[in-house]
Amino acid sequence: MQEVTFEITGMTCDHCAASIEKRFAEVDGMIGKRVSYQEGQGHFTFDPSKLSKETIINTINKGNYRAVGEVESTNRSASSNQYDLIIIGGGSAAFSAAIQANELKLNTLLINGGLPLGGTCVNVGCVPSKHLIRAAEQVHRAAHSPFRGIAGAMPVLDYQTIIRQKKELVSELQQKKYGDIAKRLEFVKVLKGWATFLDPKTVQVGEQNYTAIKFLIATGATTNIPDIEGLEEVGYLTNESLFEQEVQPQSLTIFGAGYIALEIAQAFHRLGSKVRIIHRSERILRSQMADLTDELTHYLQEEGIEIITNVKVDKVERSDSDIQIFGKDADGKTVQFTENGQLAVATGIRPNTFQLGIENTGLELDKKGFIKVDIRQQTNVPHIYAAGDCADTPAFVYTAAKEGKHAVSNAFTGQVMEADYSSLSWVVFTDPQVAGAGMDESEAEAKEIPFETTSLPLSEVPRSQAALDTRGFIKLIRNPETDQLLGARILAPEGGELVTALSLAIKYKIPVSELADHLHPYLTLSEGIKLAAITFEKDVAELSCCAG
Repeated sequence: MQEVTFEITGMTCDHCAASIEKRFAEVDGMIGKRVSYQEGQGHFTFDPSKLSKETIINTINKGNYRAVGEVESTNRSASSNQYDLIIIGGGSAAFSAAIQANELKLNTLLINGGLPLGGTCVNVGCVPSKHLIRAAEQVHRAAHSPFRGIAGAMPVLDYQTIIRQKKELVSELQQKKYGDIAKRLEFVKVLKGWATFLDPKTVQVGEQNYTAIKFLIATGATTNIPDIEGLEEVGYLTNESLFEQEVQPQSLTIFGAGYIALEIAQAFHRLGSKVRIIHRSERILRSQMADLTDELTHYLQEEGIEIITNVKVDKVERSDSDIQIFGKDADGKTVQFTENGQLAVATGIRPNTFQLGIENTGLELDKKGFIKVDIRQQTNVPHIYAAGDCADTPAFVYTAAKEGKHAVSNAFTGQVMEADYSSLSWVVFTDPQVAGAGMDESEAEAKEIPFETTSLPLSEVPRSQAALDTRGFIKLIRNPETDQLLGARILAPEGGELVTALSLAIKYKIPVSELADHLHPYLTLSEGIKLAAITFEKDVAELSCCAG
């Protein structure tokens, strides 16, 4: 026999409580039940060999009633290894889920192995990379002045101190945003260790087994290491190790040309490293259109970054103090490069679904190993959910957080909460930045949606003219039949600050004509949105500065 108490929301009178009790009249294994509208709780005594808490919750969760969390279980001791929810992971998705579970008063176990609490973003991803990007930008701006009356000067650079300040920032945020918050989560226990599924409802950590009604896998992703002969023997860096070493690489060859590779390349070049990019595809940022990638390539090369595309590296070997890199070009000819510094790998990500015992769960994975989920973050195994970079959804820290919260709500409240990615905005933190929202013209064409585009060079934006920095453009894609904005692509210094407004315009179907007519402050970069919208109908070169 076991007793359990749930808080129940949605009751408005004693009749509601009686209605919930009646639902259990014929439920096998239910020994006793008492639901109180005044207390807002339901108390149940049951035979756990015949009836599960999950069935009790599902029986309550009909109509407007919700069992929002377990309050008390008289047969569960403090050392019990049975939980309402087990979260595997310690990053953005996991913590968002833990906070939501705590609000629902779910007895929750969060199991984290690998990186410290906070996962990739705060420890080895977003926070350290953006810190170094800003530091590098400071160096670059000091040395390169576009104003005739201001001479550029190379500042004194202490790389070790930069990295140590980065480490202090990471440590501070890791503690403040994760460690301290974990201590305040009354219903969440944090366990350090690697979780392995023994079966769909049991995980093992060390010598202990843990069971739960529901599971959330939020284990994130890590760098995908390509199959290159000699790579392990020669040695290589990833974002995890590159951001940690306190000795600056004098020379660096980066495999890959996605957003992580480009951000690393420009930051370290501006800090003084000699940087080369080798990429197997025809263009950098290969998922984006050529107008954007070609112009960004020009700016990066203009700064002095060597970019080599259409080369598949198949072998590396050490020769004295150098590293020899061998590959094939687009014609199949052998090419060779010499690197007298270090190698860095930034060739995409792979999900952290290894060492989880996934084969013991029956979970479906896609061809790259990501966990397949539906709009509720639910897998093909109904009581297992997945969120964040380990799932087959967009891999961003902010999408991961939303997915983690939604997964817990969907699993325990009976609500259907889903993320809408049709207007999703994103940023690549190069300089100029690359930003986008919604679809581009190739995606509109694939979906057979009528579209037209306009592209406004920043040379037509007063803010950019005044700053003497007209690199880039603002491109809008609209449906000419409805005047609805379908998508946007931006290449601009601080272009990421524009993209949320365009994402909202897509989401809430604001006509492009409204963007063109809206009052934007003069001499702001956001005025470029207005001017780009105007160019669907007019030539902005024929307008005065503030004309609409």
